[in-house]
Amino acid sequence: MKKEFKILFVCTGNTCRSPMAEGILKKLLTEKGINNIKVSSAGTQALDGYPAAPFTLEATKVWDIDLDEHSSKKLTADLLRESDLILVMSPEHLQHIEKIDRSTLARTYLLKAFPHKDDNDNLAVKDPIGGSLEEYNLCFLELDEEIRRILPEVIRVFEKKNEENN
Repeated sequence: MKKEFKILFVCTGNTCRSPMAEGILKKLLTEKGINNIKVSSAGTQALDGYPAAPFTLEATKVWDIDLDEHSSKKLTADLLRESDLILVMSPEHLQHIEKIDRSTLARTYLLKAFPHKDDNDNLAVKDPIGGSLEEYNLCFLELDEEIRRILPEVIRVFEKKNEENN
């Protein structure tokens, strides 16, 4: 039996970038018929229980991704420890994770650097908060491109972990 593999996306407020990334990856996994990879998101500065930003909802609905039920979550040590792969939007999120639980850094990556370790600011996904709908759409397209790029490697890591557990 295949073990569940947990992926956590991390941004700052958990109302824009990480919910978009979560929705994109969930949709792609569903399209591929993969149901043993669970995807969630959290924010380093998030307040629990807030919906996705209005422009986040608009940007994702165009692509048939429904985030109406999204509820923001603050990043915790428990969330980090129970995740097999942690993908962050910017180097500041790596620094925050290091303060919460340094032991989880081995499985934490900047989304745009994955599968390599890099903390270059040029690899950050810009936060669209406070921006126009166009900025949210551009953020969505950037996330979509990155997640499609990493998907084969994510599946490979998942399958390798399952082989090790059998």
